[in-house]
Amino acid sequence: MTFELGVYSFGNTPRLADGSRGPTAQAIRDVLEAIKLADEVGLDFFGVGEHHTRAMPLSSPTSVINAAAASTHRIKLGTTVTVLSTDDPIRVFQQLATAASLAPGRVEAVAGRGSSTITFPLFDHDEHDYDMLYASKLALLTAVNAGENVTWNGPHRTRPLEGVTAFPRPEGPLKIWLGTGGSPDSVHRAVESGLPMFLGILGGTPEHWAHYGHAYRAAWAQAGHPAERADIAVAVHGFVAESAAQARSTYLEHEHRMMAEGSAELGRPSPSRADRAANYGSDGMVFVGSPDEIADRILHLHGLLGHTRQILQMDVGGMPQRDFLRAIELLGTKVLPQIRAEL
Repeated sequence: MTFELGVYSFGNTPRLADGSRGPTAQAIRDVLEAIKLADEVGLDFFGVGEHHTRAMPLSSPTSVINAAAASTHRIKLGTTVTVLSTDDPIRVFQQLATAASLAPGRVEAVAGRGSSTITFPLFDHDEHDYDMLYASKLALLTAVNAGENVTWNGPHRTRPLEGVTAFPRPEGPLKIWLGTGGSPDSVHRAVESGLPMFLGILGGTPEHWAHYGHAYRAAWAQAGHPAERADIAVAVHGFVAESAAQARSTYLEHEHRMMAEGSAELGRPSPSRADRAANYGSDGMVFVGSPDEIADRILHLHGLLGHTRQILQMDVGGMPQRDFLRAIELLGTKVLPQIRAEL
């Protein structure tokens, strides 16, 4: 088993000297710079998330992946996540298949429902159709990915498909993960669909999340799926710096700002700095610290959960690009070698 380590981003609009936000266009350029560096330092995966806000403006992850596919050499690329409920699954497939034509074997998708319903009014969908849209579109995405001449009908379409092939075709089917924040229903949906599970985690404990892994694998075995395909990946907040103290002070400043501003945009209460800091310890799920500390904590979680990939969101809250790039460098040159040596 090869354990994969990487990074993901929703974009990080920079802060200007007066504290205001800079251009969102710069956030797109910055994430492409980060992907190239992640490739150079040997990281395994870079995920591009989908958000539609000024602070996190990566609203079209497949577009970014196409640009990255043409400018990288070995790193795997994927959406983390595609908000499938309010997107078109055939177009998602076509856009990722285009990227896979540029980077064969390196392009994946994480299909999820998103962390809010902000895209429903934006793209003229009814929030009452939340579950129906996701289930129907996920079924269609997996069908067009599986092969050609697809005949399919589902509740999100007014007309059925008859013998349709989505082009271009990648050399082999794309790997599609089911993205979930830990809902038991999503665990069962992943098993029913025969899909690997991608856990997006903001809090809790390693032991808590290990239960989801056990439930997924037990249901997977009961369904009769091949055991080796019961893949679990984990996406967490995290940051690495030369020292634990530096990592904590840097990340807490920017992560708390991101959460406060994001909660305000959605009309939700924001967690306090103390609440977030409490997740930074070894019994939490925010992976902040020195290279040695991060390696030890990832290995500990792997021992409990048995996941095959872990990615960190590090560029948050207007964090300076130089800090983000240095963290990527440390993750690839200091953390990953320790994990590889141990596993």
